[in-house]
Amino acid sequence: MVTMKKHAAILLLISILLAACSLRPAVEAPTAQPTFGPPTSTPFVPDVEETTPPQSVETPTEEADLPPANAAVLPNPAAFQWVEITTGLTKPVAITHAGDNSGRIFIIEQPGTIRIWQTDELLPTPFLDIQTRVNDGSSEQGLLGLAFSPAYAQNGYFFVNYTNSSGDTTIARYRVSSDPNLADPASEEILLVIGQPFGNHNGGHLAFGFDGYLYIGTGDGGAANDPAGNAQNLNTLLGKMLRLNVETIPYTIPSDNPFGDEIWAYGLRNPWRYNFDRLTGDLYIGDVGQGTWEEIDFLAFGTPGGANLGWDVMEGSHPFEGTAPEGILLTAPVAEYNHTEGCSVTGGLVYRGAMSEWQGVYVYGDFCSGRIWGLLQNPDESWQQALLFESGINISTFGEDEAGEIYLADHQGRILRLELR
Repeated sequence: MVTMKKHAAILLLISILLAACSLRPAVEAPTAQPTFGPPTSTPFVPDVEETTPPQSVETPTEEADLPPANAAVLPNPAAFQWVEITTGLTKPVAITHAGDNSGRIFIIEQPGTIRIWQTDELLPTPFLDIQTRVNDGSSEQGLLGLAFSPAYAQNGYFFVNYTNSSGDTTIARYRVSSDPNLADPASEEILLVIGQPFGNHNGGHLAFGFDGYLYIGTGDGGAANDPAGNAQNLNTLLGKMLRLNVETIPYTIPSDNPFGDEIWAYGLRNPWRYNFDRLTGDLYIGDVGQGTWEEIDFLAFGTPGGANLGWDVMEGSHPFEGTAPEGILLTAPVAEYNHTEGCSVTGGLVYRGAMSEWQGVYVYGDFCSGRIWGLLQNPDESWQQALLFESGINISTFGEDEAGEIYLADHQGRILRLELR
């Protein structure tokens, strides 16, 4: 009888503790900070408080579904090759997929079209044609970025980054039509317009993070040497990584954005291409250099907002001009190369396809020289880096399909895929 009473008492205590845990109050979102209207954006002040949480991308894989282990060393490039899969494109600058299990890859042509490659065929009719809205008068202008909503299979929404007739950066949302291979050009909803003082350093890329937010990389406004000091100026959207909740339009500002506005990170010169590792959520940024150094920046998954990536106090890991604001820690690049090896970095992506030798390897290249490097983080958080290929190609972008296989675009009109010899 005494033993039974003890057992009853223990069970009662456990039930009380479980109930107490279930009643733990929800954590409140940070108090909204006052927003300010950046001088280079349209006069729209978004709501800081979110009413609809975005649908997040798949979070890092759990133990129940373990992926292949990262490679221990960089692969032997002699065992692999870049194979042409299609040609005849006009200035391809971006490659991505819709995450809808269709097996399609989507290719941006800089003058203003999006093409579909499916079952080894480049479809003749563009998925989207907005050439009449796009200004590609300068080599760094045009239709530059594409990101599909994490819920694209359900809502049909995708986002583009293009230069408008005034030369300004435009972020817009479109929707697919009843034909899955045709978008509706009349469905455009403009989210944001950012004034561009010059025709270069327009950034252009778009990507969704694991948090479901849209990340927009902007250049410093162009010319050379960041003449207006935009990259270090928190009162402009130029030279930044922006982070928006685009679940609804108008967009809203995530409550944990560090400055109470669109800015997530700053100190960028021209983040032409960046990528979230689809397995870990880590962010890799290829930031185009000034006259001497090209760099790869790295923000591990879970890094809080507010990182200062250095430009134009630094070019790569080297002093450039001025000094950092007092008390501000600059985030150094994890890899760099000088202009004896190339002249314009094309940020790549982390390989997560079927070839075990490439698992976890960040592949990136140079537009001018066609060189392709591999970068691999060691378990102790140090890095391996090596030149892997001399392609001789004007590499405008890297991309991946739904299976994690990696592609690159030759700006002269070809798409190539990394394969085993």
